[in-house]
Amino acid sequence: MPNIKSAEKRVRITERRTLRNMSLRSALRTSVKKFESVLANHEVEQAHVALQVATRALDKAATKGIIHRNTADRKKSRLTRRFNAAVAQQATAE
Repeated sequence: MPNIKSAEKRVRITERRTLRNMSLRSALRTSVKKFESVLANHEVEQAHVALQVATRALDKAATKGIIHRNTADRKKSRLTRRFNAAVAQQATAE
């Protein structure tokens, strides 16, 4: 328990920011999982849209400090690589 008034305020601010960060991180994970599920169903057009949404969410999270910039770049790179592999696989199957 903080004894100083400013420390009490910092606790309130920290709790508020923690809730916001958890919400944004959850939305980020959801967008990535949606991309993965669409890609698993071999729906390339929808996967492209889901990839754009996930990439945008990763960039926003990195900008707001929810995740590190390098982590966002690494995840975007891996998702894009998986998408490109799926597109190439579909092209060879046709």
